[in-house]
Amino acid sequence: MTAKRTKRVAKPAAGMRFAPVVAALTKHRDVTLEPGWGAGNFVLKVAGKIFVILAADRFVAKLPKTRVDELAAQGIGTRFDPRKNGRVMKEWIVVGDEARWLELAREAYRFVRA
Repeated sequence: MTAKRTKRVAKPAAGMRFAPVVAALTKHRDVTLEPGWGAGNFVLKVAGKIFVILAADRFVAKLPKTRVDELAAQGIGTRFDPRKNGRVMKEWIVVGDEARWLELAREAYRFVRA
């Protein structure tokens, strides 16, 4: 049996805004950067599971529901509504403050990896 090889996408393709997040998280051997849905969108995955979405206009992280509730209550982010129809995803948060992205990406990595 051979080990499954995971595809890696060139890091600069994710754009300069996300470069610190991509550089830090792809140092982990189990993290991959892959194309997302639509032009300019990328996802970070661990063990085949998405933990961060890097979109042209937003940073989205998967965190425990209680943590998402806390961040939303503090005004740090908003719940992710991918279809823009009011049906939010309980474990996903959209954060605009670039200073928080790396910290939250690391937190999302630990959450999804566990």
